[in-house]
Amino acid sequence: MGSAGRGLVLVVEDEAAIAELAALYLRRDGFGVEVEPDGAKALAAIRRLRPVAVVLDIGLSGMDGIEICRALRAAGDWTPVLFVTARDDELDRLLGLEIGADDYLTKPFSPRELAARVRTVLRRASGSPATTLACGGVRIDVPGRRAWAGEMEVTLTSTEFDLLAYLLRHPGQVLSRDQLLSAVWGYAAAAGTRTVDVHVAQLRAKLGDDSPIRTVRGIGYAADAG
Repeated sequence: MGSAGRGLVLVVEDEAAIAELAALYLRRDGFGVEVEPDGAKALAAIRRLRPVAVVLDIGLSGMDGIEICRALRAAGDWTPVLFVTARDDELDRLLGLEIGADDYLTKPFSPRELAARVRTVLRRASGSPATTLACGGVRIDVPGRRAWAGEMEVTLTSTEFDLLAYLLRHPGQVLSRDQLLSAVWGYAAAAGTRTVDVHVAQLRAKLGDDSPIRTVRGIGYAADAG
């Protein structure tokens, strides 16, 4: 089926019943959907179809979801990726986030929640009103979704960018993990605030010594100029 008004989502899932249910709800939500059950063919499908987002099962036979996402990011393809897995394993989840996944759902999941998560990822990736934000040695071009640490441009995932933008919009303000999870990911703390910590760690690694992000023990994080 071709793309609909919201754009095309590629569902990479080898369990037919799950793929059909995900596709049904995404189409109801206004997306076009293509399904690819074969992990080894998924990369070619992503490059051919240029989807607005990829719903990617980790536990594929052959080339698994982690390998696919890693290959995409290594090639400079930052198409939003939402991982789905049957394994409720924090190591899987954290590895996925560390290599550039934008969100994560564990089976069994609500297909309505899947559609909502895809909308949230795309809303973050679509940009915001024209503005530039800066703090310390870091600055970002919000509509262009570009970031610099000192004079060097850094490549951020959609989620990393929005987390940094939210912190920079509230300079000096201590923001709890729950606040950040709600504002950036768009869902409640039941999803796990460890996700916030992983993305902050990734941001700090990419921004290096210019990172303005300060940890406030027992509460959360703040962006400080000095």
